[in-house]
Amino acid sequence: MQTKWYHSIWFIGLLFSQWYLILPLIPAIILTKQRQKEEAKHHQQWADSGFGDLLILNERKEAIQKDIQTLTDEKEKTIADLEKKKDKLLEKLKVAEDLEAIRKAIDDEKVNMEKFAQDKARFAEQLKMLLKEIEEKKEEIIVLDDEILNQEFGFYSPKYNLENSQVYKQRLEHLRNQQKQMAKEKRATHHSDDWTLSGSKTEGRKMNNENIKMTIYSFNTDCDSAISKAKFNNIDSIEKRIRGSYTKLNKMNAKNKIEIKGEYLELKLAELYLAYEYEQIKEEEREEQRRIKEEMREEQKALKEIEALKKKIEKEETHFTQEIGSLKSRLELASGDEKADIQHKILELEAKLALVEKDKEDVLNREQNTRAGYVYIISNIGSFGEHVYKIGMTRRLEPMDRVKELGDASVPFTFDVHAMIFSEDAPTLENALHKAFHHKRLNKVNERKEFFRVSLEEISDVVIQNHNKVVEFTKLAEAEHYRETLMLEKTLEQVAN
Repeated sequence: MQTKWYHSIWFIGLLFSQWYLILPLIPAIILTKQRQKEEAKHHQQWADSGFGDLLILNERKEAIQKDIQTLTDEKEKTIADLEKKKDKLLEKLKVAEDLEAIRKAIDDEKVNMEKFAQDKARFAEQLKMLLKEIEEKKEEIIVLDDEILNQEFGFYSPKYNLENSQVYKQRLEHLRNQQKQMAKEKRATHHSDDWTLSGSKTEGRKMNNENIKMTIYSFNTDCDSAISKAKFNNIDSIEKRIRGSYTKLNKMNAKNKIEIKGEYLELKLAELYLAYEYEQIKEEEREEQRRIKEEMREEQKALKEIEALKKKIEKEETHFTQEIGSLKSRLELASGDEKADIQHKILELEAKLALVEKDKEDVLNREQNTRAGYVYIISNIGSFGEHVYKIGMTRRLEPMDRVKELGDASVPFTFDVHAMIFSEDAPTLENALHKAFHHKRLNKVNERKEFFRVSLEEISDVVIQNHNKVVEFTKLAEAEHYRETLMLEKTLEQVAN
């Protein structure tokens, strides 16, 4: 509030201090009244302004506090000055008129102080209202900053837990159809139909219908925008945003006698959580599909390897069989030393043929037993650090091919193998290990990420409990490229220093 200099408290106080000169007292009283009127005018302007902006509220609060302090200081100073002057006058003047004048001045000052006390109480009440309004504005603030939300993040508890994404989709469609039906039948709002426009009820009804449509459209647009931005860490803020839109639109349309129903708001909030959980379960299903496809690719590669090996074995078997038949034909015509050489070659070929037949039998067993395979324990300390192991399974005939694939361009260093365990029931062994170390997973949300922070001794103990064959573990990870990289970095630091 900008105060004219001659309305300043210090100037009025100066005039009052010269009361005994009579003349300064009259303008002092007039200026006091003018100041009070000016303050009342400013107070009215403040009341009309609505205090919309928090910044202006704070500035006005500070100005009020400053004025209160100034009035308090001036009051104390004026009272002190008056008391001093009163004492001096009582000593100098014993005349009754002078004493009466002093009493009158003190009474006037008391009146002023009573007015000041009233003003102070009024200012204090205004300050209280301002502080309350500031708190209300803070409550309306909606936090959407990801960094802040991540700091405040808590686990989301599903509200619906439906069976699959199809069920969610059907429930969402039903919910949205309910909303459309309510809007279509004008059941989404409380409203008045007693409007006339230019004396016409028809035009009034048309105007009212347009206002209802605009209100519902605005609310739907706000809700759709908010729901599309829902994430694991801002779901509460999105709900607050929807409720804020509901309150704001109802306030704006109060003069039009239009209010969105609480029932319609609840449908929108239900849509928010259904839509969020629908997206979550779709992602889980996509993740499961990726896992199944990965297993199918592995299976196809294993079958391809088995088929190739079968053809190779069959080719070798045919070759050895034909060669043995040819040698036996020659044996009937041979004699002496030649016969002995042929018999020796036949024995060698029959021994090789027996090995080929054994390989053929093993391959057929692997083909028929779809659960046979290798469980591998591998690490990559350059990528994931010490004591982090990937525990996986492959049905490949050459399991190292799978390990090489895992160490492709997606990680900076290759994997080291600590154990390669063949099992007739590899999935069961892998599952036993995963279950035993579930609480030590690096990623506790996505179980396709088979990395565990655990020691090799713990892994070995679980393998022994679930596998009846001896397994050799390699404890030291070579991590050749990683260790060479560390040496190069150390050399470069020494050169730089």
